[in-house]
Parts: sequence; C-alpha cells; structure tokens
Amino acid sequence: MAAPLAFAQDILPGAARTADVVFLGEQHDNPGHHAVQAKWTAALAPSALVFEMLTPQQAARVTADVRRSQAALGSALEWDGSGWPDFALYYPIFEAAPAAEVYGAGVPRAEIRGVMQQDIAQIFGPQDAARFGLDVPLDATQQAAREQMQADAHCNALPADMLPMMVSVQRLRDATLARAALEAVEDTGGPVIVITGNGHARTDWGAPLYLQTAAPGLSVFALGQGENGRTPPGGFTAMADGPAVTREDPCDVFN
Repeated sequence: MAAPLAFAQDILPGAARTADVVFLGEQHDNPGHHAVQAKWTAALAPSALVFEMLTPQQAARVTADVRRSQAALGSALEWDGSGWPDFALYYPIFEAAPAAEVYGAGVPRAEIRGVMQQDIAQIFGPQDAARFGLDVPLDATQQAAREQMQADAHCNALPADMLPMMVSVQRLRDATLARAALEAVEDTGGPVIVITGNGHARTDWGAPLYLQTAAPGLSVFALGQGENGRTPPGGFTAMADGPAVTREDPCDVFN
C-alpha cells in the first residue's frame, strides 16, 4: 500500500531522493498536481525530464534558448494544438530543472493507428518488446479489468471489440515511457523524472513495471496524486492528495 504523503509536503521521502527514476503522476488538468511535480523536480534536480506529453520530435526542439520563455517554448512545441491542458501548468516543471535534458515519450499517432493492423510488439520492435516484457500477453483477469476500465473511461460508448485495442494502446504507451526513461538514465546517468498521468505511473501494470522488467537493477519511485481523498487506482510508492478540479461531465460528449 502506498505511504501517505501530505499534498504540499516539502520534505521528500528518502526513497525518492535516491531513486534512479521518479515517476510523478498527475490528473492532467489539476494545477495542484503540476505544482507538486514542479516542487519535486526542483528538489530532486534531475539530469533528465521525460514527458508523456511530448513526442521525441517535439523534445528535440527544446533548446536552451527557447526554454527560457514560456511563450517561446510553448510555440516551439506547438503546444496549443496538442490537445493537452494549458502550457502554463507544465512550464514550471521545465523551469524547475533548467539544465535537464528533455525526452519525449509520446507515441506518434501513426503508431497508435497501427495497433488496428499490427501487434504492439511489432510496432514497438520485437527485440525491445522482449526486453521490456511487452511481448507477454496479459493474464485473463487483468485483461478483463483493463478492458472494463477503458469502457468506464469512455462512458461505455465504445464498441466491445474496440476495448482490447484500447488496452494495447495503453500498454504501448507504458512501454514507450519506460524505454524513454531508460534511455535517459543511460544517456545522462540520472536521476530521471517522468511526468505522466497517474494511470501510466502505477507500479502494478504501468510504465514502472516495464522499466523494471528491462532494467531490474534500477531503483524506481512512483508518486500517485489524488483529489479530495479519492486516490487513483493501482499501486504507487507514495500517494499525495490535493483539491479537486471542477469539471464538466466527460460523458456529455457521448450524448
């Protein structure tokens, strides 16, 4: 069970300070979660930052010059057209580690579309798939649980035959995050911080699991972030809690 942490705690756990890779989960639109990520990033002074929100091509545009300005960096990343929440939520994380190398772990849309025709191990690369464990099918219980989570997340509006594909896409994203984190460790020596959604940060079936399959000698820490006492599902090394965000009903788009 995750150890409880105060939302704005200034003293980080020792396990986070000594970890090779720290996953910092978030609810994407929650400003408080991003504030915690920025605070932890400043305290840990990582050698590299890995973002779920960036593709490798976008990350390559992050130069010393453009990262000095929120407007310049947002423009270089073409953030406004990305579909992610306001860049103002994320820029303080870049500011907190101005010298850190930036890695993108976003899966290109073409690869996501390819899941309809190809096995994810082939898309990821057979050699890497074996290394990270992506070539191992999920057991029936976990597959069913994950399909139900996808159905719930999409307000039960998806055809049943699409659910296995949605689970495969999630696994591909998890493994891609893990591969980028490992690359960052190998390139920079670490520590590495990974900025991602809570679902990808969970240790029981998210990116940390794939990372430790590929590199069991690495020490990994995963922070999940909840809202008003509601904790995200899954296992985490530690859990933080904070205020919820007022949102429209996400199911309205399906009505």
